[in-house]
Amino acid sequence: KKTQTCWTPPQLWTAVLTPPRFSAMTIKDLVNVVVNNRAVQVAAGSTILDAIRAAGSRIPVLCYHPAFKPRAVCRMCLVDDGSGKQVPACYTPAKDGSTINTHTEDLEKYRKGEIEFLLARHPNECMRCDASGNCKLQDMVMEMNVTPKWNYEVRGCPEHSEHKLVDSSSPAISRDMTKCVECGLCVDACGPEGQKLDVIGFAERGFGRLPVTAFDKPLSESGCISCGQCTLRCPVGALTERNDWQRVLSMLDSRKRTTVVQTAPATRIALSEEFGFAPGDSSTGRMVGALRALGFDYVFDTNFSADLTIMEEGTELIERVTKGTGPLPLFTSCCPGWVNWIEINRPDLIPHLSSAKSPQMMHAAVTKRGPFADYLKKLKGEDTEPFVVSIMPCTAKKDEAVRPGMRGDVDAVLTTRELAQMIRHRRIPFASLDNDTKYDSPLGESTGAAVIFGASGGVMEAALRTATHVLGMEDAPLEWDGVRGTAPGVKVGEVPNLGTVAVASSIASAADLFNDPSESWRKHLMIEVMACKGGCIGGGGEPKSDDPDILVKRAKGIYAVDAGFEKRKSHENEDVKKLYDEWLEKPLSHHSHEQLHITYQPRGSPREALARFMDAVDNRDSETAAALLAPGGIWHMPEGESHGSDQVSAFIDRLAPNPLYRRRHRFTSSEGLEMVTPSGNHLRFNVELINSDGSSGRFGMIKSISAERIKPPAEAHH
Repeated sequence: KKTQTCWTPPQLWTAVLTPPRFSAMTIKDLVNVVVNNRAVQVAAGSTILDAIRAAGSRIPVLCYHPAFKPRAVCRMCLVDDGSGKQVPACYTPAKDGSTINTHTEDLEKYRKGEIEFLLARHPNECMRCDASGNCKLQDMVMEMNVTPKWNYEVRGCPEHSEHKLVDSSSPAISRDMTKCVECGLCVDACGPEGQKLDVIGFAERGFGRLPVTAFDKPLSESGCISCGQCTLRCPVGALTERNDWQRVLSMLDSRKRTTVVQTAPATRIALSEEFGFAPGDSSTGRMVGALRALGFDYVFDTNFSADLTIMEEGTELIERVTKGTGPLPLFTSCCPGWVNWIEINRPDLIPHLSSAKSPQMMHAAVTKRGPFADYLKKLKGEDTEPFVVSIMPCTAKKDEAVRPGMRGDVDAVLTTRELAQMIRHRRIPFASLDNDTKYDSPLGESTGAAVIFGASGGVMEAALRTATHVLGMEDAPLEWDGVRGTAPGVKVGEVPNLGTVAVASSIASAADLFNDPSESWRKHLMIEVMACKGGCIGGGGEPKSDDPDILVKRAKGIYAVDAGFEKRKSHENEDVKKLYDEWLEKPLSHHSHEQLHITYQPRGSPREALARFMDAVDNRDSETAAALLAPGGIWHMPEGESHGSDQVSAFIDRLAPNPLYRRRHRFTSSEGLEMVTPSGNHLRFNVELINSDGSSGRFGMIKSISAERIKPPAEAHH
């Protein structure tokens, strides 16, 4: 049968509507289905839902996402299969010769009844909900004109009060199970089909069924890495990113401080989707213009510090390869979800992590303590820090912004979705903005190498572009196709005469790689890991999409932007060169280590407890410091002792405020409890933890902290 080229009545439409990916198939590979009097052909093995969409029809779905096997629990996609049966379209295979009806009177009445039932256990808080305007249940209610029919009854059940419905303990993710519709997508996103973390799972049956964390722990005390894939899949407002956009708007409106915003590579691609542009379209200029319209004083590009990251991380790789300054392979460290996973699950791998901060945190450090900060002080005579905001595709960046040793550098992190919410809230006509608007200088220049940070393999490719140049490998390719791709798994590329590198796309792929008994990962020179499939373009803060090819389309947009740059290697960034000349000296200098590098701590260890406690002291956060202490805990200092949370709080409250160019307590090595104080003294700490049952061990509160002065490592060596 040939595809018809002449006009035919709608009831005879056939392979004309077949998606392009089926065009090379033979007739034996196709199934003929009639949907609402429209004949279509779909690939064998397709579902009825695929056939419905190929026909151009639309039915509501609540529990379905193409990334996972269908659960068919919401029943919103029930259709008439032509035999009088009502079957879930998302789950049922399309049969050759079948006739599907999607909008019979009975089906529409049934769907309306299902929504009425959901509303009976869903709070009527749309005006205050973070998902308002981006909620499938809300869309269905409006489209079908449904009004609540039953009295509201909160989810959960009295017999299981241990299942807490609201959890705001995470710095990245908010859980409100009163809004849950039991679709199971969060469980899929975190489970075997997704991240393989299993932080969230269903508990109980029937009326009391809920997604909960293991042992009902707060999210902050679970194995959550803050990747936010659960928020990306949640069709309602039960799981959302920790909201910061109202706080940012308040600061912009008040004009109390100079406001600075930086935007990550992936955001300029995905933001377009929120305003009706095709996936993969770049809206760099429109985004810059929208941020200025919102009231930001300076709009900078995180790509600038992505180039800076490559200078530091690439130099670190070369040092490890040529001088043996650290173990190989070197692991990238720009993904905070990946860093969280190592600290929680494999602290033995910490020495492999690059000490380089992520581009977000490097940019913030440069903004608050570099030449730009000096410029602001001279220009405006300000003694207060600028208010720094990051626009990120990732919920874990919110977590990263409050990590010990970096807290306070970024004042607020907004996801791509939050930025879109702000733009809509202020009625800014995004689509009509000029897409040629430029970033501010000097922290806005970048190269093509920085842009590809947004896709899986991009950090590796950017590092190879510069590392091979430094090593004099003039024949090395500019584009490393072997490390590109959005599919989950591990990709391997070869660097001639040096060795191989690897790229893991998703934390599940990384877990498979590093838990493999053969330890094949040890043969590589460098390994990049992005916690989310596809990299930052698939981050937990990106726009929600049911398009199965969304990551491929976004990646094409990223690489198209890279190809349009005249400079495509990080070491070609003139503003980065100038920053080294004026402030940082050179990559891996003492000053760059102070400003652009960080150390890591095994979760629940005395080292982590010490890092969090001293970070609270540095930030004059007496409440957090006191909360880390066990009842009667003691803080032994060279100057004296403080007993109990009240004395510790009082001591911290008496400390002078940190200056604008504050220095922090810093660990002097990647292991141990030795730190250098803001005043330059070297101390060796002893930390004792105690559990709630009185036993000593990890994951406890601080029973005591003591310190002794020691000679600096260099003096001790001599």
